[in-house]
Formats: sequence, structure tokens, C-alpha cells
Amino acid sequence: MDWREFAQQLASLARDLLAQESVEATLERITSAATELVEGCDESGILVLSGKKVRSLAPTGQLVVDSDRLQERLGEGPCFDAARTKAGERVYRITDFTQEQPRWPAYACRAHDLGVGSMGFLLYTDDEELGALDLYSRKPGAFTDDSETAGWLLASHAAVALAGARIHAQMNEAVTTRHTIGEAMGILMGSRHLTEEQAFDVLRRYSQDHNIKLREVARRVCQTGSV
Repeated sequence: MDWREFAQQLASLARDLLAQESVEATLERITSAATELVEGCDESGILVLSGKKVRSLAPTGQLVVDSDRLQERLGEGPCFDAARTKAGERVYRITDFTQEQPRWPAYACRAHDLGVGSMGFLLYTDDEELGALDLYSRKPGAFTDDSETAGWLLASHAAVALAGARIHAQMNEAVTTRHTIGEAMGILMGSRHLTEEQAFDVLRRYSQDHNIKLREVARRVCQTGSV
């Protein structure tokens, strides 16, 4: 492993991640980078666990989606278990799916049938969800100690970029929501001869009475001219 070259690639990736325009694009660049920078990695994806429901984010291929669905259906599997631990960042490596895996017997044999030879992943957590950056190889024994270190470094950079992308998206949404609410208030003020405070109160009360988010109420007013 040429770590100097890897460091240069990682620095270039960091700039690339910051240049992405959406959370979705950032996730796609992360998983794509995993196949480019982690030796032995054929496919990558991000598994997100919400309760017992699994979502596959930015999979680079169908193998990732099939593996995630398999773990959800069986209720077992390395990524599924890791995402439920709430134990912070943890790195795993499963060397050979042609060998028996006593911990996940049902998943292991079916994953091998899907074409999984070996896999590794790093658990990440945030305030809202649990998940894992998954690295797949079609060959047994594909991931080495160097692969694991490269994956960990990639995931660390990716986590920072993903957090930044989410904050940026939230700020954009807040600006858009504020604009929409202001426009809706203006419509109500003009059509009902209300003050600014009264118009906002109409939106707020409708939101509370009908259990609809304020921004959705405002969007409805902008589209229809009334609540």
C-alpha cells in the first residue's frame, strides 16, 4: 500500500465531497470512492437501520441492495447486528464467506449464493439513525489490514463531509421554508385583510389543529390561495 499516494487521493476526495450539491450526491461519491480507494472492494453501500427497517443508500451495485434486503428479511447479518449495537465506531472484517459463519448461518450461506466472497464495514452513528458503510468483494480474503485502515480513513473523511452536507441541506430547507411561510402570510394578509401577526396565527393554528407541519400548510396556501 502506497500511503503517500493514498493520502493524496484522500485529500482530493475531501475537496470533491465538499463540492457536492446534495446529501444524495455526497453519499454516492462516498460509496464510489470506496470502490476506487479500498483495495479489494468491488461494491459499496450505506445500510441505514431505523427500528427493524433497512434502507440501502447509494449502493454501487445490485449486490449491495440484495445483501441489505437479505439481512432485513432474515433479521440477522453482520451489518444488521453492528448497526444495532450503539457501541460507537466499530470495524469488522469477514474474510471468507465460503467458510461457515456460526454467528450468522442463514445469512452467510445465502450471501455466498448472491456472490459475496468477503466483506468489511464500519459502523457510524448520529442522533437520528444507525448505519454502516459496507465494503463488498466477490473474492474470499480480499480485505487486508491495509484495506481496513484505508476504509476507516475513508469513512472518517466521509462522515465529516456527510455532516456538512446535511447541515447545508437543512439550512437551505430552512431558508426555503421561511420564504414559503412569508409568501403564504402575504396571501392571507391580502385576501383576508389581516395583520402580519394574525396571518401567522392562522397558519399556526391550522397546523396544530390538523397536525400538519407549518411549512406544508404554507405551501398549500401558496398553491391554492387559502388554508
